[in-house]
Amino acid sequence: MNPSIIQTNLAVVDNHFRLELSNVDDALKLYTDDAVWECPARGLRFTGKEEIGNNYRAMAASLCDLEIFPIDRFATEDRVVDDTIVRFTLTGNGFKNAHATPGSKIELHLAHIFEMRDGKIAKEKSFELWRTL
Repeated sequence: MNPSIIQTNLAVVDNHFRLELSNVDDALKLYTDDAVWECPARGLRFTGKEEIGNNYRAMAASLCDLEIFPIDRFATEDRVVDDTIVRFTLTGNGFKNAHATPGSKIELHLAHIFEMRDGKIAKEKSFELWRTL
């Protein structure tokens, strides 16, 4: 096992979470050109930086009052797993196939599995459990 690669992967995912809703263009620099973003609970799959970026922009424009509660994060040389609770108010329709309506206060339990390649995100799988508060 290469600790340097593992630390790089953890740092990339940490940067991703800091940037994904506030600076999408910089967040996209952390992805491979052929990256894939999937969310099975909402039946979504986006391929390439443009589709992924459009999805993040839409989501960012559809929430407010965001609170983040990290639970656990660990990595290997080719994967990062993150477990987090987020709370927010859904303000629009940017969460395609959302399990709630705009105006709802949401608690979302998120488990992410990132497949990493050469220090970038090659695939992001987001597993979501929606709860209206």
